[in-house]
Amino acid sequence: MTKIAVTAASGKLGSEIARATVEIVGKENVVGLARTPSKAESLGIEIRPGDYNSRSDLERSLQGVDSVLLISGMDAPDKRIAQHRNVIEAAKSAGVSKIVYTSIQGAEDSTAFSPVVQSNRQTEEDFRNSGLDWVIGRNGIYIEPDVEYIETYKDRGEIANCAADGLCGYTTRSELAFAYTRMLIESQHNGQTYNLHGEAITQQQLADYLNTAFGTNLAYREMSVAEFQKDRAEELGDFMGSIIAGIYEGIRSGACNNESHFEKAAGRPHQSWDEYFRLLADR
Repeated sequence: MTKIAVTAASGKLGSEIARATVEIVGKENVVGLARTPSKAESLGIEIRPGDYNSRSDLERSLQGVDSVLLISGMDAPDKRIAQHRNVIEAAKSAGVSKIVYTSIQGAEDSTAFSPVVQSNRQTEEDFRNSGLDWVIGRNGIYIEPDVEYIETYKDRGEIANCAADGLCGYTTRSELAFAYTRMLIESQHNGQTYNLHGEAITQQQLADYLNTAFGTNLAYREMSVAEFQKDRAEELGDFMGSIIAGIYEGIRSGACNNESHFEKAAGRPHQSWDEYFRLLADR
């Protein structure tokens, strides 16, 4: 049986993928890597050190592993490229045969988020040149943060950002976990790059879905990029404010409205937004 390692196993996406993989191959065949191993102990699987900055630790932790999932790091773009290379080189040294990468969709130039996208594209290229079997997923935008932000939306009575009427290919962590598990264990995905998201929707459609699920009366208001960046910076600081504004500027320009390959990767269609929000309303 193939032994699979999931990096960043203490994070929201990593833990979701680890749990989904356990359901398919059993907990004895899944290893979680985490920068702080104690934070991932609740997964009930073997946890090993997984700091992207320590190639030696990574190489030790990947011993006996056949396939490894690299969750894209959260550091500055220039640092992330080297960190991801540490994982690739450690995997090669440890005898790993297959690597899978959680990349992203987004504007590759002209926004504050573009340097992050460019760093991911470099890691994608590093994967293709690794000499190992590889699969790359380009994740759509998580829809969960908008759901988790519902109380703030209620207080404001609106969703306001700079996406305008751009269509966005949203997804959920649970849907991504389903797809990545199959990308890890099924060989037909090797050498493929997949856009992973559901039906693309506008911000007004998102507001309508939230209204249906939560009984709210939200409307969408378009802001300029500069106005939205200032708004986000006041709450999150200049760096994150710029990044968030850059993501929504990418939605505005159409960079998040791409053909989805989710069904090819997962073997089934992505969950519909009608079903997703209906289930939220039933909770």
